[in-house]
Amino acid sequence: MSGAPATVVPEVLTPEWRAPRAVHAAFTLRGGGVSVAPFDSLNLGAHVGDSPAAVAENRRRVRVGLNLPAEPAWLDQVHGTRVADLDAPGETGRAPADAVITRRAGEVCAVQVADCMPVLFAERDASAVAVAHAGWRGLAAGVLEATVAKLGIARGGLIAWLGPAISVRHFEVGGEVRAAFLPGDPGAAAAFAPNARGRWQCDLGALARRRLAALGVTEVSGGTWCTYADPARFFSFRRDGRCGRMAALIWLE
Repeated sequence: MSGAPATVVPEVLTPEWRAPRAVHAAFTLRGGGVSVAPFDSLNLGAHVGDSPAAVAENRRRVRVGLNLPAEPAWLDQVHGTRVADLDAPGETGRAPADAVITRRAGEVCAVQVADCMPVLFAERDASAVAVAHAGWRGLAAGVLEATVAKLGIARGGLIAWLGPAISVRHFEVGGEVRAAFLPGDPGAAAAFAPNARGRWQCDLGALARRRLAALGVTEVSGGTWCTYADPARFFSFRRDGRCGRMAALIWLE
C-alpha cells in the first residue's frame, strides 16, 4: 500500500429499526477491504491470522467510510458476560468483554462476529446505546441480561436489533448446548429441533428473542440473515473455519 490512502466506503448493512435520530449503527459485510483469502476482504479481526497491515487498513476504511467519531472500542471477546462501559474512567474496551455500552456522543461500541449473533441496543430517548456478542455460550451465560443491567434503563425503555448470524438450518449442536438453556427456561426447548443425526438444530435468534422478552425488550428487529448461507456477503466460522470477522457498530451523534 503506497501513496495517499484510498477513500473507500465499506459494504455495510444499515439496521432498519425505530432508533432515535441521534443513534447511528452499521453492520459491516465482507466486501470492500484489502485482505487476501481466506480473510477476503474486509476482515476487521486482528486475532485471526490476517496481516496486521491489512486489518489496520480495513479498520481505517470503516472509520473513514462511515464517518465514525472515533476508533471503535475493539473488544477482546471471550464468549463471556463482562460488559465494558466506555464512560467509566480508564475503560478502553481492551479488557476481555463481550458487550459494550456508552451514554456519550463520540464513542463507538463494536463487537466482531462470524456466526455469533450481534445484538444492538438503543434507549428510546437516545440516552444510551450498547452492543452484545451473543453466541450460544454468551446467551446461555447471560450476556444480554448483563448488558441490560449495566445500562440500568427502566423496563420497556430499550429497543434491539438482531444482526446476521448462523441460522437454525445450518447450526447443528450437541445435547450439551440444549441442556445449557433449559434449566432456567424450559420453554427454550422450542428453539431446538431434533435432526436425523441425533443432534439438534439451534435457533439463536429465537433464543435471543426469548431472553430479550424476559427483560422487557419487546421491540426487536432484524435477525433475518444467515451468515453460513451467504458466502458472498458474510464470513462464517462454521462454514469456512479460518476466516475474517465482521463488526456491528453503534454510536451516538
